[in-house]
Amino acid sequence: MRAAVVQMNSTAEVSRNLEVAERLVRVAARDGADLVVLPEKWNLLGAGEDLRAGAEPLDGPSISAACRWAGELGIAIVAGSFAERGDGEKAFNTSVLIDAGGEVVATYRKIHMFDVDVGGVAYRESDDEAPGDEAVVAECDGLELGLTVCYDLRFPELYRILAVRGARAFTVPSAFTAHTGRDHWEVLLRARAIENQAFVIAAGQFGKAPPRYDSYGRSMIVDPWGIVLAIAADGEGVATADLDLAAQERIRLALPSLANRRPHAYRWPDLVEAVGRG
Repeated sequence: MRAAVVQMNSTAEVSRNLEVAERLVRVAARDGADLVVLPEKWNLLGAGEDLRAGAEPLDGPSISAACRWAGELGIAIVAGSFAERGDGEKAFNTSVLIDAGGEVVATYRKIHMFDVDVGGVAYRESDDEAPGDEAVVAECDGLELGLTVCYDLRFPELYRILAVRGARAFTVPSAFTAHTGRDHWEVLLRARAIENQAFVIAAGQFGKAPPRYDSYGRSMIVDPWGIVLAIAADGEGVATADLDLAAQERIRLALPSLANRRPHAYRWPDLVEAVGRG
C-alpha cells in the first residue's frame, strides 16, 4: 500500500479549506497513493465559537466532499478530523475513514481533550468539544488501521490497545503546536511505531491560524522499525511512502515484543493509591 499525508494551513474559511484539501488529495492520488490522510480540523480550524457554529453532521458538505474525492479517485481517505455536530452544544472532534468506493466505513471521536497550558497559551478543548469513549480499529483495503487524533499521541495505552486489537498502522491527524512539536512530535511518533511495530501515518497542520494556533507541521510516515519514510516540507503539501507489510511481518517475527507481552502480570494502579504517591 502507498500512503500519503496531506499538510495544510487551514483557517475558519471552509470553502477555501475544501479547495486546498481537494487539490492536495489529487496530488497524492497522482503520486500513486492508495490511502490519503488529511490533518486535524482540515475543513475548519478556528476559535471555539467558529467550531461550534461550523459543526457538521457526518453527511454534511465536508465529509460528503471527501467521499466524492475518494470515489472518483478510487482511493481511501482518512478525513483527518472535523467538528461533528453532537446532540448537545459541544461538537465531537471526529476522524472519518472513507473507502475507495466513497463510503464511510468508520468514525472515531477523539478521546483525549487538549486541556493544557503550553507556550504561554491556555488551550481548553473541552470548553467546545466533547470527548469520545471508544477506541476504533477499521479495515482499509486489507490493512487494519487504528484511528487516533493529535493529543491522543501522548497516551501510549490507547495505541497498545489498538495494536492488540489488530492494528498494523495508526493514523494521526494533528494540529500539533509549534511549541511542543519541536521537541516531542517526531519522538512520540517514532515511539508509538517502535513499541507497537506499526506504521504511523501522521498528517499535520502547519503555520499560524486564528485565534492563536501555530502548528508545527512536519507531517510524516514512520515504519515499524521507527524509521521516518517520508516527511513534508514546511508549508502546504504532500508526502508519500510505500508501506512494506512483508517487512513489518519480518520485524514482528524477529523481535516479537507484542507476542512476548504478559498481560496477566499487568495491573492498573489504584487511582487513590497512585495520587497519594504523587
